[in-house]
Amino acid sequence: MNGASREALAAARERLDALTDNTSVDAGSLADELAAVTALLDREVSLRRVLTDPAQPGEAKAELAQRLLGTQVGGPATDLVSGMVRSRWSRSRDLVDALEVLADIADLTAAQQRGTLDNVEDELFRFGRIVASNTELRAALTDRAATAPAKRELLASLLGGRADATTARLVTRLVAAPRGRSLEAGLESLSKLAAERRDRMVAVVTSAVPLSDQQKQRLGGALAKLYGRPMHLNLDVDPEVVGGIRVQVGDEVINGSIADRIEDAGRRLAG
Repeated sequence: MNGASREALAAARERLDALTDNTSVDAGSLADELAAVTALLDREVSLRRVLTDPAQPGEAKAELAQRLLGTQVGGPATDLVSGMVRSRWSRSRDLVDALEVLADIADLTAAQQRGTLDNVEDELFRFGRIVASNTELRAALTDRAATAPAKRELLASLLGGRADATTARLVTRLVAAPRGRSLEAGLESLSKLAAERRDRMVAVVTSAVPLSDQQKQRLGGALAKLYGRPMHLNLDVDPEVVGGIRVQVGDEVINGSIADRIEDAGRRLAG
């Protein structure tokens, strides 16, 4: 998103945080309702153009949203959407993209409130690795000829009872309604949103063998000091990484043995 749309999304995220800080608001139910509005506006192109028309007064667009949604979704969702259509959007599609992001954030907030956000982060990462290594599964999940109910049934068989409910909801929504995103890009976006809920950076750590708890603690601590922010480690094992690890934080890649990297981190901190 650019310009006005980015500012509008930032304002909407602040309003969502304010809503979900209220314990009377069910973040999971709010996520479902925002996802339903996303699907509606994704289908109804003419409606979303009306709701984002810069020539129309913001209050008039908000009243239209209230009339359309007031009997379909709850008050918090209606108020949130009404506030969004008062804002200016660079493209009408940006409103739908923003609603999708808010639905995902609301689901992640529900997991955070239950104390399962760490599990969701790890499960999203592991699911992405499974898909990347299984071409048949990826083909089934991204098959344009397959119906959304069929994909939901497949995911239910894969994730049902094995993954956190939030993980299953997020992945199912992504697979059933990708809206032009690749599966990989969608999973990466969800992982980033999950990390943001904790105000943490994500480090993808690939090692030749599984790291011990002590090694994970040392590496996480060193990276947190280097980057000045709490760090969440997504761990992967690749036997070809002989004698060391590969750490990627955003676009930066760090290679080297565990001991050398930790020692180097200490020297850099010492000045």
